[in-house]
Amino acid sequence: MNQEYMKTRKILPLVLSMSLPMVISMAVNALYNIVDSYFVAKISEDAMTALALVFPMQNLVNAIVIGFAIGINARVAFYLGAKEEKLADESASVGLLLNLIHGLVLALLCSVIMPSFLRMFTGDTQVIALACTYSTRVFAFAPVIGLGLAYEKIFQAVGRMKVSMICMMLGCVTNIILDPVFIFAFDMGVQGAALATVISQAISAVWVILFLTGKQTKLKIKTKYFKPKASVLLPVCALGVSPFIMNATESAINIAFNASLSRYGGDVAVGAMTILSSIMQLQFMPVQGIAQGAQPIMSFNYGAKKMDRVKKAYRLLMICSFTYTMIFCLAVEIAPGFFVHLFNSSSQELFEMTKWALRIYMAATGVFGIQLAVQQVFMALGQAKISLFIACLRKIILLIPLIYILPHFFADKVFAVFLAEPVSDFISVTVAATLFFLNIKKILKEGEV
Repeated sequence: MNQEYMKTRKILPLVLSMSLPMVISMAVNALYNIVDSYFVAKISEDAMTALALVFPMQNLVNAIVIGFAIGINARVAFYLGAKEEKLADESASVGLLLNLIHGLVLALLCSVIMPSFLRMFTGDTQVIALACTYSTRVFAFAPVIGLGLAYEKIFQAVGRMKVSMICMMLGCVTNIILDPVFIFAFDMGVQGAALATVISQAISAVWVILFLTGKQTKLKIKTKYFKPKASVLLPVCALGVSPFIMNATESAINIAFNASLSRYGGDVAVGAMTILSSIMQLQFMPVQGIAQGAQPIMSFNYGAKKMDRVKKAYRLLMICSFTYTMIFCLAVEIAPGFFVHLFNSSSQELFEMTKWALRIYMAATGVFGIQLAVQQVFMALGQAKISLFIACLRKIILLIPLIYILPHFFADKVFAVFLAEPVSDFISVTVAATLFFLNIKKILKEGEV
């Protein structure tokens, strides 16, 4: 990373240069599950339901490795801004070790509990068999995928956004090619979808590891730093907890949605939820890409005590995030059928349910870009507690209880379940914005000391 480049270049072109590769990377990353959903939907409704039941556990594994990788990102960028290269190397090395350990433990744990987990939501032996086939192959590669995700976040911290983008695109293009080949040409069905996913992610992981351990980056991963020190480990973990919870609670939310929808609407409603989640990914992933591209800029300049540049960066982030989510939300409300057609072509019943549910489910996502931006700002400035609270508020405190509470107040139980999403979104955005305006001046003043 050219440190003068981070300190002196105008904020708009700097954010664009850091964020655009991340927008592409995050959009490409979202395509992993989306591509699987698209092709699996063409197999059968049972196959689509099987993926819907596996995704929560798959997302939990990804949440842990991504959460701590983002913690690495924030600390590495901060230390580089403060010209503490040794601490940056130590943070990257310790974080990498954590992600490898998490990947190994979770791969084993999830493989063991998966059959019992599936039986909580369905008694259909065909669906359970398909889900076990998919999950066994995906979880087997969790340690390798975890390493790849950790390295990707390190690239972001040192400003190598194009390298991260190329890594993600390599995996996604491979997945898009292999999915139809394995699923249809080789007639492997759900097993083919799983193999395509893990092979493509493994290719990305291997490529990025080879790059970062080479001579093309100043940040070094060193085995002598693999002995964790509290002074290095605790900040990484503290900042990683918020994004971990934000991602991990997606699994809890999916479980809650699947349980309620299975009870009130059956397998068709569960299949509809899979499509809704994929469409929401299309909306949120680019915004998360912008936020993660802006985060190293804010962290670096906060460490360098350049508060005017921090302000310009977070203002630009908020404008971009809000604008994109609002435009996408309006498009969904105007033409929901277009988005549903992207993921369903085999069932008219599934199409009709998903079409009306989409308008309800995403009704308040237009303003949600504000919360995504606020949470990333707090994380970039080392405010782990506030960021953690915001992450917990929407999903744990509001959304999960509402999924179970609202059906008691509406005759249409399925409608009530979907309504929980916009209600929690609106409340959490209001609270996040309030916390930002109450705390940001104090945080910036403390950073100047």
